[in-house]
Amino acid sequence: MHPMLNTAVKAARRAGTIINRASLDLDLVKVSRKQQNDFVTEVDKAAEAAIIETLLKAYPDHAILAEESGRTGNSEYLWVIDPLDGTTNFIHGFPQYCVSIGLQHKGVMTQGVVYDPTRDELFTATRGAGAYLNNRRIRVSKNIHMQEALLGTGFPFKNLNILDQYLTLFRHLSARSAGLRRPGAAALDLAYVACGRFDGFFEIGLSPWDVAAGSLLVTEAGGLIGGFDGEAVGIEHKDFIAANPKIYAQMIALFKEALPAGVSPSAME
Repeated sequence: MHPMLNTAVKAARRAGTIINRASLDLDLVKVSRKQQNDFVTEVDKAAEAAIIETLLKAYPDHAILAEESGRTGNSEYLWVIDPLDGTTNFIHGFPQYCVSIGLQHKGVMTQGVVYDPTRDELFTATRGAGAYLNNRRIRVSKNIHMQEALLGTGFPFKNLNILDQYLTLFRHLSARSAGLRRPGAAALDLAYVACGRFDGFFEIGLSPWDVAAGSLLVTEAGGLIGGFDGEAVGIEHKDFIAANPKIYAQMIALFKEALPAGVSPSAME
């Protein structure tokens, strides 16, 4: 395993231990609201602190972009961290959440870890070396038929202006696939595309830390990830499709049918 990936795994497992311990006593977890439907807990903060401490101990001059504490440092190496993706699920004891840690070198994703502490599932990828689940190689699904495709998605929960557009897409894809699922942690959804549990995934209004590690998992597992028009985009982009190559092409065609004008600028807020 690449030494930088090894450090990220150590950090993710430390965060997972903090999250698992807190999940046993959810009544004691202090929750505050960042904005509508957007929650943060002391667990997010403690997990993030543990991750950053682990990474900076090994690589003190690296830069950090983390969901709760923002951006620090200036380096060609940038760690992009979501200490607890799926906080709303976590608060409710709904066991679908994860730790996500990605490393960018000169703007290119090179290492990715998504760790599900509930199931002890560790998804890892190093650029050019494939994607793994608990050290076994994973690949995207082989399904080529949209009617048989299981798709993951996430509802726009912060910016409700675009809910109508989203529901148009939802309706269009529901009628043409085997079903849509909305588990509530985008980084884990991308890991599920990488290992073939989902044939495809789409969401409007994601943040870099939702996508950093998961995007590398998908591409290293033989999948594609990009904007709704199918073009390659950076992790700063908000709207993503990820899928195996055949389903990816079909999803883009369906998106054009459903929303001929594309997603409105309100999605980019």
